[in-house]
Amino acid sequence: MMKYPSIQALERLSPEDVGAVLTHARTLQRAALAGATQALLRGKNLGLLCKAEADGGQDGDAALFRRAAMELGAHVAHIRPSLSELSTPQEVQHTARMLGRLYDAVECQGMDPSLVQQVALAAGVPVYDGIASQGHPTARLSNLLDGGATSADKRRFVLQAVLLSTIA
Repeated sequence: MMKYPSIQALERLSPEDVGAVLTHARTLQRAALAGATQALLRGKNLGLLCKAEADGGQDGDAALFRRAAMELGAHVAHIRPSLSELSTPQEVQHTARMLGRLYDAVECQGMDPSLVQQVALAAGVPVYDGIASQGHPTARLSNLLDGGATSADKRRFVLQAVLLSTIA
């Protein structure tokens, strides 16, 4: 479906890709409203690299990512990042390869974009750069969804559509 392992800028998506994400998000929204959400990511393991606690309520972005993935049946592991701009290229490559062996996709929150790019090049799985953050293009894409869902729910449906498009 989608050619991009992560969505960094809406400008890089073709109109067909934007349409596919929105169509999938609307389908997920209707299923949720009908109480018919399916575990389409059952058996998938996702890594969440962020400093904040993903389930402690301190970071809404981490909680949104965790909720969106878990509602689809994925297991989400919270990992405190040990990489920084001072990490050697070998450390980054080794860590990225390990993440790629352990997880089907990795969400990086609060990391330097160039470091996320290095991880993405070596991991061999989709690596997202703050896909659940309010500043990410997926948040703007969620504004295109209609219906009575809250803004947070719309963001969750778009996030789920992207996860399904890039992982499943």
